[in-house]
Amino acid sequence: MPRRAREFPEEGEFVIATVKSIHNYGAFLSLDEYSGKDGFMHISEVAPTFVRNIRDYLKEGQKIVAKVIRVDPTKGHIDLSLKRVKQQERKAKLQEFKRGQKAENLLRIAAEKVGKDFETAWKEVWVPLEEEYGEVYAAFEEVAQNGIEAIKDLIPDEWLPVLEKIIKSYVEIPTVTIDAEFEITVPTPNGVEVIKEALVKARDTANEEEGVDVKFSYLGAPRYRIDITAPDYYKAEAVLEKIASEILSVIKQADGEASLIRKEKKIRKIKRRGA
Repeated sequence: MPRRAREFPEEGEFVIATVKSIHNYGAFLSLDEYSGKDGFMHISEVAPTFVRNIRDYLKEGQKIVAKVIRVDPTKGHIDLSLKRVKQQERKAKLQEFKRGQKAENLLRIAAEKVGKDFETAWKEVWVPLEEEYGEVYAAFEEVAQNGIEAIKDLIPDEWLPVLEKIIKSYVEIPTVTIDAEFEITVPTPNGVEVIKEALVKARDTANEEEGVDVKFSYLGAPRYRIDITAPDYYKAEAVLEKIASEILSVIKQADGEASLIRKEKKIRKIKRRGA
């Protein structure tokens, strides 16, 4: 399973942990991504409500997403919390963990082709890529999108041709599309022109950003739909917020009204295949 380059997790980090032992006062857990490191979760950090029996929430061998709330490297102490993990954060961490597993599998394939063991591959490839990109699969996505030059100066040259071929064959580049609707009214004779100008201006400004595609469609007065496709959810959200602000500003100046109606995000994956 994926192993972090750092020896200890950072405070505020979300980790995958396996419950080792449970006691009346709390539980001890092993950190799956940090070899040989254990953490402790006090019973008060298990749930937001009073916990009468900790075994109602944790079982030996159970894997959970926990939040690191304190780290003392000198003593080797790591304190964890379950109650401070939101549902969205748990899903994001599990997704990150799966990406790490994919990256590890691809690196093992590369190591076999280069003729080196995985421990050497981890030191020569995994560590520098994680330090630069935060996660190795993100580095692989960068290569799939922009070519092997993206990591040329980070790892030994002998890895480059092998990784390039593997990445082009197996790495999927996700794009996130969020849908939303605007209700816009401008009670003036030129109201339609004002609305069109606001939408076109907001769209063209957003499309100038790298990797972003924005489209508007007319649903019938006073509703307009927007589709924003971006490299990730956070980028898409930031673009939507910027567009909404620009549209609202223009419409208010024309004595009109505008409101945003949110929709669900959609994830589309583009698979790049190599020769």
